[in-house]
Amino acid sequence: MGIRVIKTAIAALGALYTAYYLGLNPALSAGLLAILGVEVTRLRGLKSAFTRFMASVIGLFFASVLFMTFGFHLWTISIFILLAFPILSRAGLKDGIATSSVIVFHVYAREEVTLSLIGNEVMLLLTGLGWATLINLIYMPKDQHILVELRHKTEENFAIIFRTLARTLRDPSFVWGGEELLFAGRAIEEGIRRAEISRENRIWQHGNDYRRYWSRYFDMRQQQLEAIGTMLGQLAFVYEKLPQGELTAELFDHLSGDVKSEVYEGGVEERIKTLEGRFRAMPLPATRDEFEMRAALLHLLLELKRYLAIAKRLKKQKDSLKTASERGIVKADTSE
Repeated sequence: MGIRVIKTAIAALGALYTAYYLGLNPALSAGLLAILGVEVTRLRGLKSAFTRFMASVIGLFFASVLFMTFGFHLWTISIFILLAFPILSRAGLKDGIATSSVIVFHVYAREEVTLSLIGNEVMLLLTGLGWATLINLIYMPKDQHILVELRHKTEENFAIIFRTLARTLRDPSFVWGGEELLFAGRAIEEGIRRAEISRENRIWQHGNDYRRYWSRYFDMRQQQLEAIGTMLGQLAFVYEKLPQGELTAELFDHLSGDVKSEVYEGGVEERIKTLEGRFRAMPLPATRDEFEMRAALLHLLLELKRYLAIAKRLKKQKDSLKTASERGIVKADTSE
């Protein structure tokens, strides 16, 4: 927020000096338009400038026709609002209504519609929104290090969760608070938000794979977190220590290390196939309770396979990410 305030101050100052230099009236309106035009990302800044400019031009046209037809009365402004605002909204220019109103009120205050006045208002728009767009394009804060930190937080919490799952399978009496689930969820949500900002700030840099990499990564983690939640639901049905539980715990021990790997290793997937074969060769359950617990373990393995399948979908872009990495664009990260 501090950076945005500084950018807004610079844009407003530049717009004011430019308006005074060009002799625009009222020059202070250029500063107001610059303040309205500063956004948090480059893409939003460009869209905002376009929306506000087009809405203002359309509003100026409607207002000029109304003022020349009905005169400069307060109720004429009401007619303008009733007619222009719905049209701007339907045209997808709703965000430019405030800017358009500023320009229309200028015309009303002057009580005349002339080419010189319209030219003055258009120049005010170009000056204010132009400075806002320029400042938006020149500088946006870098957030790559924040995204990397959020990735590390997510992976560290995933690793703790998997180690806890393994411990619970070995000792069903173990009680876990589950705070790592909340921490991981918050990191993922923040990562998704930051990834969108980063993508919108790189509107002309590199290719689509680079701009969408972080969005794909945190979307993958969000889906995997949902799978982990289902695993925990199945784990609640395993209330006694079983040999099958010990074997399954080894999978989670292995996965707690793989989650931080740079690439999808596939080792856990192979172990699951082997383990499923061993499960089939074991004697059938002797009691109903054992049957239910072993059924829960089977469902747990199915969810674990779904978790791994989500990671493999990202691995399909591994070649393009690797190429980008070799060009120094991005470090491939398709961890499990």
